[in-house]
Amino acid sequence: MDLNRSLTSLGAATLRAFGGLGQFSRFSAESFKALPNVATWGPLLIGQMRRLGVDSLPIALFLAAFTGIVLALQASYTFTGAIPLYFVGTLVEKTMVLELGPVLTGLALSGRIGANIAAELGTMRVSEQIDALETMAYDPVAYLVVPRVLAGFLMFPVIVIFANVVAIFFGLVTSVLLLHMSPQTFLRGARLFYRHFDLIYSIIKGFSFGLVITIIGCYQGFNTRGGAEGVGIATTRAVVIAGMLILVLDAFWAATILKQ
Repeated sequence: MDLNRSLTSLGAATLRAFGGLGQFSRFSAESFKALPNVATWGPLLIGQMRRLGVDSLPIALFLAAFTGIVLALQASYTFTGAIPLYFVGTLVEKTMVLELGPVLTGLALSGRIGANIAAELGTMRVSEQIDALETMAYDPVAYLVVPRVLAGFLMFPVIVIFANVVAIFFGLVTSVLLLHMSPQTFLRGARLFYRHFDLIYSIIKGFSFGLVITIIGCYQGFNTRGGAEGVGIATTRAVVIAGMLILVLDAFWAATILKQ
């Protein structure tokens, strides 16, 4: 009896998972089909880029600044007496550009951007504002989803670049003030193993993370059910799923691009 109940539960969970995947694929396809409707989403794009991108910069830069400080101090603690101190610059630059810049920014902003989008669209869904747009033959996907997803896709790499620069700058300042290194010594280490492709790799991650955060937030908001409680559930799901997908994508890019 217990085995039958377990198999039934497993089967139901599998069907729900595949059903949700199919629903998300259909939502993504509808969003892509709405792209030619520029007259609807075009006027809204700049406002969303400012809201999702520029307004998120203070959080990302605050996080990056303290990450740069901690990386410099931990590198100095690890290298003391064994490895030349200019490798502090190498570690700060490589770690931020290849990994922590895009990933930490993505995880932090999935809480701000993803949750904000899911809550906003979820509230519109439960208050029937989205249904009203559909009733008026207005395309809610082109009006609500496309500008948000495009704004996240375009602005997230910019935020990541700023975060990388700020983290490396604060790593340099920390090295000069607390580790008694000269700026030239720090920059010598930062340039030692620098490759232009590192920056491209960081930007690729930024594009993919921005797309994931916004499309998941929009999907959860559009499919909200059950009033205020449903909005809370959709918001939580948007943050959790986006965070998990960021980590999966991070491993995917490392395995496909960095593997030699």
